[in-house]
Amino acid sequence: MIRTTLATISALLLLMLPAQAADDFIAAPTLRASVTVTSDVVRVGDLIDNAGSAALIPVYRSPDLGTTGALPVAQVLSVLRAKQVIGVMTGDIREVQVTRLARTLANKDLENAVASALDRRFGLGDAANITVTFDRGVAEMRLDASNTGALQPVATRYDARSGRFDIAFEINNDSNPAPTKLRFTGTAIETVEVAVLTRDIDRADLLKSSDVTLERRPKAEIAGEAASRDRTVGMQLRRPMRAGTPIRVADIVKPDFVQRDQNVTIIYQVPGLYLTTRGKAIESGAEGDTVSVLNLQSKRTLTGVVTGRGQITIQGASQSAPMAPAVEQTSSLKRDEAPAPVDTAALVRNLVQAPASPAQVAQAQIPQVRVSQAPAKSE
Repeated sequence: MIRTTLATISALLLLMLPAQAADDFIAAPTLRASVTVTSDVVRVGDLIDNAGSAALIPVYRSPDLGTTGALPVAQVLSVLRAKQVIGVMTGDIREVQVTRLARTLANKDLENAVASALDRRFGLGDAANITVTFDRGVAEMRLDASNTGALQPVATRYDARSGRFDIAFEINNDSNPAPTKLRFTGTAIETVEVAVLTRDIDRADLLKSSDVTLERRPKAEIAGEAASRDRTVGMQLRRPMRAGTPIRVADIVKPDFVQRDQNVTIIYQVPGLYLTTRGKAIESGAEGDTVSVLNLQSKRTLTGVVTGRGQITIQGASQSAPMAPAVEQTSSLKRDEAPAPVDTAALVRNLVQAPASPAQVAQAQIPQVRVSQAPAKSE
């Protein structure tokens, strides 16, 4: 009975030996072709799988933050043997790529952080309109990957006269209870987007799309409301201006449709009558402006509104002369009766306020006139 039991135990031990050997084969240390680390040292456990108790042994200094380095396999094995790590399976790996993770803060990120710290403070406006310049050229900043917190300003100083700032930030991290501290100095000024001339412009030139571009300029340089690009195109300047000059709303006006001493068309308009004649502008004016004009026929100076290029309209209601009553047809007018003619010459004389005798009215000839009259009211 005892012999049988021993035989059974011996058989079981023999069966277990191949399984244990298989486990040892599966758990053999294996070299990795690519390694990613977050600390400043590379450990055995970073380079190989199944490193066991040797995993925490440091063997290399990590690459710089955010960079990748290469290690030849022969060199790695030599270092591992020195640390009593042997039997490492390398396969066909020729070198090991080691990358150190980092948190990268781009220059724009830092500028936005400073602008946000100054947002609507110290007399400044929105953060989006604050331009930041650092004392030292900061292209980007790399921090340990454990710095996962936001940039929190803890001390902010700003001189409104010089635009100088001095701001301290803190960033919370995962590996250390003490936050990472950063400090930046430089200048910050509020800017505004404004249309700027791309070439010299005279007073009479119309601004085209190619004549203006958008730029950000210090708000202190723009005395008044800055003009947008869309608002300036098609307008005129109040005075000649040189290329590179920012344009304010006060610098632009509507284009002159009528120039001083220009021959223009005068339009007389009253209910039931539309008449045109020649005239000369006494002053320049844009569309909608009220200007004086000389009637070349009557030699009278009239006041009208610029309604188009070379065109001035005089409304009958604005004249002191009596207006012709509105005419309409009534049921008492027989169909075979012709409407009574309107004394057009007398009406024109009243509109332009030109003195004339009854004989002159009868013989009045108005050059280049288009008359439209309504039928007279019957009695």
